[in-house]
Amino acid sequence: MGSEGVGLVDCHCHLSAPDFDRDLDDVLEKAKKANVMALVVVAEHSGEFEKIIQLSERYNGFVLPCLGVHPVQGLSPEDQRSVTLKDLDAALPIIENYKDRLLAVGEKCALTLSWKTHHQPLKRARGADKVLLHAFDGRPSVAMEGVKAGYFFSIPPSIIRSGQKQKLVKQLPLTSICLETDSPALGPEKQVRNEPRNISISAEYIAQVKRISVKEVIEVTTQNALTLFPRLQHLLQK
Repeated sequence: MGSEGVGLVDCHCHLSAPDFDRDLDDVLEKAKKANVMALVVVAEHSGEFEKIIQLSERYNGFVLPCLGVHPVQGLSPEDQRSVTLKDLDAALPIIENYKDRLLAVGEKCALTLSWKTHHQPLKRARGADKVLLHAFDGRPSVAMEGVKAGYFFSIPPSIIRSGQKQKLVKQLPLTSICLETDSPALGPEKQVRNEPRNISISAEYIAQVKRISVKEVIEVTTQNALTLFPRLQHLLQK
């Protein structure tokens, strides 16, 4: 991929959320105008899988599906619970059915990392050599163990209001950083719907911290996304 015309890759967002039901076309058009070239759309439970596959077909080569099960299940705080084997039993046949269309599998820590691994010192993800830890909330010293293991860390726009994420970016090498929005969450303002176009805020902040150009941040993080997701280049060309 040449350096000219390189776009941004949102490595983790939730476009199937009800927050986007009314104006998704507009949201995606704004993302394209903001130089976003790909959106990795992630599921939290099997009930979203079909919707995400449909979105990936409707916006072919732009919306890329990642099916997985979040470690915390339940739509409202009152009915939240830990994920169970029953949840996985419902999800796995659907993942198997769509495996040839998927960019990746996973949620929260991506692939086979467990909820415990996300919050405690990192351990090698069993059988996973392409790992993304999105919205990492652990200590920078713990994150450096992930860097040694070859893991990637994606940074959302909420970095502008998060001292923890700011410290993380200062320590992480750019070669270990990807970009995300986690839309509709983790936006630059609390309680305001986040959108994929805000991914530029992440790139601009990282450039400021690293004292490099935004262009370099985009080039390196997009190359990191291509390394992390081997199918990305193929799906972009569809």
